[in-house]
Amino acid sequence: MSAKKNLFEELGFAKIDHHRAARCGAPEAVFCEGKTPAQTARIVERMNKGRHNILATRASPETFAAVKKRVPEAQYHELARLITVRKENSRPDARRFILVMTAGTSDIPAAEEAALTAELMGHRVERAFDVGVAGIHRLFAQQKKMRAANVLVVAAGMEGALASVVGGLVAKPVIALPTSVGYGASFKGLAALLGMLNSCAAGVAVVNIDNGFGAGRLAALINSMR
Repeated sequence: MSAKKNLFEELGFAKIDHHRAARCGAPEAVFCEGKTPAQTARIVERMNKGRHNILATRASPETFAAVKKRVPEAQYHELARLITVRKENSRPDARRFILVMTAGTSDIPAAEEAALTAELMGHRVERAFDVGVAGIHRLFAQQKKMRAANVLVVAAGMEGALASVVGGLVAKPVIALPTSVGYGASFKGLAALLGMLNSCAAGVAVVNIDNGFGAGRLAALINSMR
């Protein structure tokens, strides 16, 4: 452990930020892409000596296998590519929930990354998948749930239109999550990103392409505010 009042721990290839939870309200998340499975496994093992939940994003099955050897209680969420270790028994506020929505089924992996992130941070999450504008009657069937939600995360690829439509229907913060789903001219999510940034609906904020973690974390922060 670091001599600097345990603010961070030096591993040589990484410095674990043990102070993140006190400073930001949630512990550091581990981004697995670019790290070897062994590096990620050692980081998670050291973090597991603490008392906070652990979240590792963009994890491959190979990375999870390495983590599982060192931390047997770790769980893998294949669709969202997340590794989680639950150590805290938090009780979500039953009256306030986050609604995670997708335009299509292909957007679910990014949406699940957002949903699971928020759930691990102690929040109630509801889901409404495949309610895009190509069949807008599917969206209208969700209006009661949309109005009841405290904050909404809207994942969409292609042209990203769903976020604007949702933003025009609710008086709640909408976090637009562009995904890399779409044909060639969608430019791997760039078209959805630009469409969401240019939304005519007020109250829509946008995270980076496929950044489900960022969307879930922001939704959790908003849902925690009183």
